[in-house]
Amino acid sequence: MNSVSTKKRVLLISNSTLYGSGYLDHAEGEIRDFLGDVGRVLFVPYALYDRDAYSSTARERFKKMGYEMDSIHTARDAKQAINDAQAIFIGGGNTFRLLKSLYDFDLIDSVRRRVEEGMPYVGSSAGSNVAGPTIRTTKDMPIVEPPSFNALGLVSFQISPHFLDPDPNSTHMGETQEDRILQFLEENDATVMGLREGAIIRSEFGSSLLKGSSGARVFRRDHEPVEVGPGEKLDHLISAGITKFG
Repeated sequence: MNSVSTKKRVLLISNSTLYGSGYLDHAEGEIRDFLGDVGRVLFVPYALYDRDAYSSTARERFKKMGYEMDSIHTARDAKQAINDAQAIFIGGGNTFRLLKSLYDFDLIDSVRRRVEEGMPYVGSSAGSNVAGPTIRTTKDMPIVEPPSFNALGLVSFQISPHFLDPDPNSTHMGETQEDRILQFLEENDATVMGLREGAIIRSEFGSSLLKGSSGARVFRRDHEPVEVGPGEKLDHLISAGITKFG
């Protein structure tokens, strides 16, 4: 019999739109393969201000993939909507706004419990960020203040979507995304997945695999960054034991 932890199924997409394609086009194959015969998906649009417009866009896109969609922001009882959901999709936008809303509506524990029970979780950008232990490695501006940076903890590693490598031809002298991740690791003992545009992590049944069309750069305290390509397992790069935050 599987333990609760090995029932978790999580699909983490770095970005919702890849250059040259439409909304979730680059991830459609992975989403469909991951969701399988799921009939309806519950959408969480809290990362954007206009939730009606956002849910309309997501509903139309998922319908093209063969899935019906309900948006949690129109549910009479948000917790009950999560309890009844066959699968959940949390979209991108501002990570601080998203996490604050999850706290405001007291949904953290409900989402975590349902995913631990086996409900498929799909996150994109901010929705991927909140799947980690904290949102401390997001690139977003803190436009609102959630009560905590602690997130869903569906996976044991930190996510840093939209990872950009330094441009050797750029005259920009500010900190790079890599610099900021390394600063994070000076204060915290964790694994950080820098997901480039097009990268996807599929984590299920206790194992994590990098998928999608591009690679990732993996950061760990007291280790040199490691390059990982699509098709490679990530398990050996995920820190053993309890992640320690400063």
